[in-house]
Amino acid sequence: MPKPHRPSFEIRPATPDDTGFILSLAPRFVGFALPKGRRKRETLAGIRADIERALRDAPPADHFFVAEETGAEPERVGFLHLQVQRDFFSGARACHISDLAVATGKDGRGIGFALLAHAETWAHGHRCKLLTLGVFPGNTRARALYERAGFTTELLRMTKPVRQGVGHTASSRAEPG
Repeated sequence: MPKPHRPSFEIRPATPDDTGFILSLAPRFVGFALPKGRRKRETLAGIRADIERALRDAPPADHFFVAEETGAEPERVGFLHLQVQRDFFSGARACHISDLAVATGKDGRGIGFALLAHAETWAHGHRCKLLTLGVFPGNTRARALYERAGFTTELLRMTKPVRQGVGHTASSRAEPG
């Protein structure tokens, strides 16, 4: 029995013509249960604004790539946004995956894994010592992909809303020990 055809694709630097496609994938970043206190509309607006700013201003540390199926009619199927940073703890040059999304209906074809591999190759070629990313806990599909690609949890970010008009918290009443 012949193997099912898996589309081939290439990953290339994004161009201004890719802006609409990249922004069209922003809803993928909120397509799962968000943490308590995060609202989808507000979160999506913040993510979209951040991507728009990076595409518009083109900071030198930001780099966008697009995955495109090859063939008679090429089709964009995903994108990757990398940022060169310094690791907070070591000061080492790091490459942060700010955004990675695969087009709806294109999951399970190896596109996300290929974008991660591209990020790692790019990071190596640009002398980065670490490759980092952040992911919401409820994005289980992405978390599983990242773990398969060798990422591990290094730091958990915790949040607490600051309530207005509330008296002292337990920590403000604690006596020095």
